[in-house]
Amino acid sequence: MEFTWRDRSLFVLLATGSLIVMTGAVIAPILPEIIAQLHLDRTLAGYLVSTHYLTVALFSPILGLLADRFGQVKVLVISLVFYALFGMAGGLMNGFIPLLITRGLVGAASGGIAAASLGLLVKRYESAEARALAIAYVSSVLAIANIIYPISAGLLGLLGWRVAFWLYGLAIPFALLVIFVFEQPEKSTTSAQSLSSMGGDSQELKKVISNPLTWQLFLTLAFTAATAYGVVINLPIHLKATINSGTAINGIALASQAIGSALVSAFGVRKLARRLGLVPATALGFGIVALVLVAIPQFDRLYLFLSATILLGVGFGIVMPNIYTLLSNLTSLELQSTILAAGTGTNFLGQFFAPALFGFLLGDRPLYQVFYIAAIVPLLLGFLLMFTAKINLSKR
Repeated sequence: MEFTWRDRSLFVLLATGSLIVMTGAVIAPILPEIIAQLHLDRTLAGYLVSTHYLTVALFSPILGLLADRFGQVKVLVISLVFYALFGMAGGLMNGFIPLLITRGLVGAASGGIAAASLGLLVKRYESAEARALAIAYVSSVLAIANIIYPISAGLLGLLGWRVAFWLYGLAIPFALLVIFVFEQPEKSTTSAQSLSSMGGDSQELKKVISNPLTWQLFLTLAFTAATAYGVVINLPIHLKATINSGTAINGIALASQAIGSALVSAFGVRKLARRLGLVPATALGFGIVALVLVAIPQFDRLYLFLSATILLGVGFGIVMPNIYTLLSNLTSLELQSTILAAGTGTNFLGQFFAPALFGFLLGDRPLYQVFYIAAIVPLLLGFLLMFTAKINLSKR
């Protein structure tokens, strides 16, 4: 099947995939109210925002494997239902531990959504070009969702922080849409065929996992995600210290990064990859990220910061979909969910460890220096990808 916007399944998969962003976007804007009303320790309360990153990372590969074994549609629908139940349950909790447990559970369900929806998406588009474009549009939707969901949660939070958790209920109508759109049952196999397929899949999985490029791409995803999330954490602090920005300005700056990522993912990634090749285009994206990180400490005007954050979003918007496309090209269609889910897991694991990584990098240094140090990460990732990935791919 070729990529086409007339395919209604594409819209459903993009909508369900956007829920991955909602997992953390709902609670972040209302966290101060939760802390105040439940009398939580501020340090511990931070885990309410980050815990789901860990459970997504842990459960994405497992649920991706189950999706490849038993069908992406089944895993997606079940994950959506549990996502809604666990998510909305958070609004009923009255203590830190019960709320933390629901956060972990909704993260696990989010891992199933990520694994099944992305695996189902790439499996429906057989050509590499169509698959790459579909992944690019996923990146665009996720970037836009990073703008819409926090605003929606903030508006609902005006009615009370518990009301914001109702947003997770969107997963129920999305589950119904999945059932309606993918109404044809997935093909079943006989017991003998199933065992044979599992044996073949196991051999194929071992082959992919033993490929050094697979692990390099996993680590690249993890460090890229850590860098991106580190910017989200430290940029508002830097803006406050530099231009005395308020929450509105900080929000606009972070949103502009998402806008840059969405635009290039939708309209630029495919052309760059076609003209330069996947690996050189990805390296170019890393170069843009490094350049912007070096430039940020030099600025002292809002318009310069906004220009930088848009360009930073462009860099990340080039890198992330291309890495996922490279991963998808390493394996057969039967194992797409497993490998891409593992990639999603490492992505979220990088975000989970970002505060610790940037805390280590910063140490006792002035905040602005962390941007210089962080710029080394994408430079190294880009150079490594250019040399090792091209050599590996040329042997295929």
